[in-house]
Parts: sequence; C-alpha cells; structure tokens
Amino acid sequence: MIPWFVEWKKKIVSFNRNIRMFMLANVLIQIGMGVFSVMYNLYIKELGFPETLNGKIIAMTSLASAIMLVPAGFLSDRFGRKKIIMIGAVVAAGTLFYRSLMVSEQSLVYAAFFTGLFMALVQVSGIPFLAENSTASERMHLFSIHFSLMTLAGVVGSLGGGVLADLLHALGGLSVVDAIKYVLIIGATIFTLGLLPLTKLNPVGNRATSKDNQDDKRTPEPSSFRKNVKIIILFGFANLLIGTGSGLVIPYLNLYFSNRFDASNSYVGLILSLGSAMTAVAMLLGPALVKRVGKVRALVIFQLLSIPFLFITGYTNSLVIASIAFLMRQALMNAGNPIQSAIAMELVQDKYKGLANSVNQMVFNVGWASTGAISTGLVMTFGFYWGYAYTFTITGVLYLIASTYFFLVFGRKKLDSV
Repeated sequence: MIPWFVEWKKKIVSFNRNIRMFMLANVLIQIGMGVFSVMYNLYIKELGFPETLNGKIIAMTSLASAIMLVPAGFLSDRFGRKKIIMIGAVVAAGTLFYRSLMVSEQSLVYAAFFTGLFMALVQVSGIPFLAENSTASERMHLFSIHFSLMTLAGVVGSLGGGVLADLLHALGGLSVVDAIKYVLIIGATIFTLGLLPLTKLNPVGNRATSKDNQDDKRTPEPSSFRKNVKIIILFGFANLLIGTGSGLVIPYLNLYFSNRFDASNSYVGLILSLGSAMTAVAMLLGPALVKRVGKVRALVIFQLLSIPFLFITGYTNSLVIASIAFLMRQALMNAGNPIQSAIAMELVQDKYKGLANSVNQMVFNVGWASTGAISTGLVMTFGFYWGYAYTFTITGVLYLIASTYFFLVFGRKKLDSV
C-alpha cells in the first residue's frame, strides 16, 4: 500500500501548473453541478409538475449537448481550449442562476437546453486539454486522479445540497420548494467561483508532439484520417449503447429512492454522495488493474462486474439492499471512465483528439436524451416497482451488449493494430 501512495504522490507532484489550475476550477464547477444533479429534479417535483417534465428537461439538456459537442470539438481545436472553456463556463453559470429562479414550465425547459449547449464547450475540451499538458506515461494516472477529484467534488455538492435543503426547511422555517431554490442558487454561485482558476490557464504547445518526449513515441499514430475516423466510430457505438442505458436510470436515481422507498432529501443526497465517493476510490485503483490485465480488459471487467448489482437495485424492496447494490454498481461502472479516456487518447492522432472526445460525448448524450421519456413513461405506466424494474433491466442488457462489443472489437488486438 505504501508504494502505491508513493507512486501517486510522485505523479501528482509532476503535474504542471495548467493541470493544477484546471483541476481546481473543475472541482468548483463539479460541486455546483453536484448540487443541481441531486436537487433540481426534486425542485421540479416540489413545484408540482408531473414526472414527465423531469424527463423532458433531462432530455433537452442531453440533446443540446449532443448537438453542440462535435462543433465544440472543432471550435476547441481552432480557437484554443482555454477560450472555449471560459465561454462555455460563463454562459452555463448564467443559465444555472436563471434555472434557480424561474418557475414556468417553458422557461425551465429552454434554460435546461442552454445549460446543455454551453456545458458542452466545457466538457469537450477537458480531456484534450489534459492530454496536451501531459506525457503518455502520465495520462493513465492523470485521468484517474482527474475523474476521481471530479467525482469527489460531486460528492460534496450532492451531499451538501441535500443536507442544506433539509436544514433550511427544518431549522430555517422555509418551505421545501424555497429551501431547494436557495440551495440551487448556492450551487450556481460555487460553479461561478470556478471561473477564477480558469483565467490563470496559459496556452501551451502540445507536449504530446514534442520531439524530446520519449514516452509519446510509443503512442500509436494512425496513418490516415480514415483510420482515425474508424477508431472514433468504433468507440462511439460503444458509448451510444452505454449512454442509452444510463439515460434510463442514472438521472432518476434520486427519484427512484424517493418514490420507491420514500427516502428523505438528506438520505438521497447521502447515498448518491457515497456512490460517488466509492467511485473515486475505484478510479484510483484502476491503474493497478490496468497493469495486470491491460486497459481494455480492465475496462470490460469493471463494467461486467457492475451489471448484477444493477439488477439487484431494480428488483429489491429493501432500502438497505438497494443502497448497497447501488453503491457497488456506481463504483464499478464508473471506475472504467478514465481507462476508456486513456484508450481513446492513445489510439487517435493528436489533431483528432478533440474530435474523438466530442464524438464520444455526443453519442453518449444522444443515447441519454433518447430514453428520458421512455423511463418516466414506464414508471408512470407500471408504478414505482415494476416501472423501475423494467428500466433497470433494459439498462443491464444494454451494458452487457456494450461490454461484450467493446471486448470483441478492442480486447483481442493490440491497441495500435485496431
């Protein structure tokens, strides 16, 4: 265990100032988004709107991201990561304040669309920015610590949002809807503070293309645009399957615990936060598994191990069992995210990294957006037990197909021969 900590310490200390400032900014941004991820659909529910509005808002946010991601990738490559990230974060912060104050259905839907649109500018530039500020040997650990920090920031936001809303209601004498509204405003404010570190980012050349970067000489360099596009499409299909499955259940986990088990806001925030904390730990363990079995097999192992816990969550009537199964699924499924990012950045040429990242996120969001109405429709039609059971089952099947596909396409070949 001590050598493991020593290795991580060395890796973290070696990161340059740009990476550290970028991570600090993203911690604040993710805390703010963590508040919204837990509290916003509960806010919609407390305003008296039907479940279908939550589905529409989530679908519109994802659809906007899907529309913008590929153009955002090109803009990022053309005008620079910092400029695009700043524009996206500034406008997205404004939409969060707007969403915290508006109560009309049309305003909520439109504002959600613009949040998704401009957050795409932030999301699409992150991984290429980190790749450009690191060497090939750093990236597996860099992506792991980055995703882990972002996840822990989400813990702080989701847990703090739920607890603070309950405190404002119980001790502050506010109605439930007003308590949630103030918490959303606080979340938007924290998000806005993340703009300050972003102003300190400096434009740099792509370290990955430096002649004296011996690590990156081992990075596969596909010889043509056609081969890069082929790799991007292969990755994209897997992400489409995962995104479609995720869109059925992940945006509604807080409603799942609230509707099926009548859990309080504090409990919902706590359990979702614990799920994120376990994910962060699993992400840090990912590089050790990669050393043993390789990147592709490590990713597939994490995904396959998560599926049984997904089914348990969907069918149990016990809050304790549902919570434990959720925690295990959350940690295992998401632990593979930095591994997948490392694979994608390794397989494509530097000039296509932005495109690869934007396409992967776009197809994920297309899948996410396409299933929101299906999920809420199943719950409204079949009730809080069978409705959620059906959605969790469909998600499990899609995850299984995606993992099998990814292994068949990438697992039996060397990465540079795909």
